[in-house]
Amino acid sequence: MTFLELAKERFSERYFDSKPVEDEKLKLILEAGRLAPTGCNYQPQRIYVIQSEEAIKKAVSTKASLSGCPLVLLVCYNSDEVWNNPREEGYNCGEQDASSVALHMMFEATELGVHSLWIRGFNSDEVRKAFNLPENHVPAMMVALGYPSEKSHPAKLHSNKKPLEETVKFI
Repeated sequence: MTFLELAKERFSERYFDSKPVEDEKLKLILEAGRLAPTGCNYQPQRIYVIQSEEAIKKAVSTKASLSGCPLVLLVCYNSDEVWNNPREEGYNCGEQDASSVALHMMFEATELGVHSLWIRGFNSDEVRKAFNLPENHVPAMMVALGYPSEKSHPAKLHSNKKPLEETVKFI
């Protein structure tokens, strides 16, 4: 499968089956995240694998739209280890690095037949408190992982993509 075929195949899963993701597949997904590019290769990502019933309930308490998924990756970045832009005070790559890591994991999951959902509608402080994270571990997103249920389907607007001419400008 080419990368473009993989990118077209992937969609945000909202209907997970309860079947657990196999450890071998989880390791490959996490390895894909480890290989993701980060600012100056500082690798500030910190991934928390949320899979126990108790931990899933905590995740649901901070973001209710997990739809019964069996596994959640809480993708954070260590704010003490991010690349800081010397040309723009206060700007660092933490959020970008975490996004790069999350996308690598999501595409690897797709290749392995595991569906995913990017989740960001939560309050970072609430998530940090719920999981007792260090103050310097900034929650960037959660990635729900699992197998699709019988109700699985792409969202209505999933395939509605703007033409390149609307989103790309040559200067």
